[in-house]
Amino acid sequence: MENSCCICLKPKATLECGICKEAVCKKCALFLDEGSFAFLPKVPELLSYQVYCNPCFEASVAPALEDYNQTMERAKQVEIYYKAQGKETRLLDRRELPLSIAACPDREEALLRLAFLAVKANFSGLIDVEIIGKKIRSGAYQTQEWSGTGIPTIISAKRLCR
Repeated sequence: MENSCCICLKPKATLECGICKEAVCKKCALFLDEGSFAFLPKVPELLSYQVYCNPCFEASVAPALEDYNQTMERAKQVEIYYKAQGKETRLLDRRELPLSIAACPDREEALLRLAFLAVKANFSGLIDVEIIGKKIRSGAYQTQEWSGTGIPTIISAKRLCR
């Protein structure tokens, strides 16, 4: 029974699971979008494949995908204070090393990537955030590339001046 699906046992399975390398038919295969873990600094090898069988997906990919989505939701709730708002954040700790990102196509994505890194490091806010745009010209075509830095911190209401 060569090339038979490991789930439904039908012959002529054309795909292969990325983790266990078993043959899987198109109906039984679970596909992972290429940008599913785009905000992670380094995507683990188990999550870098596009095709999975159901047992491998449920054991390895589903928990990581759920954790990633929860982190992304928390990143959208991160409080961001820019460098010009120093009076409001003067009592907050600045002990941590600044986080930085580079080469983002959009300003909002650059802010979200900074917030995602802060949440992954168990912080609730970013202070002294600076987002810089850089124009890239290629003949008559022009794009903009964004980079940014920010200091992660835990923001508490009693230490914040409003």
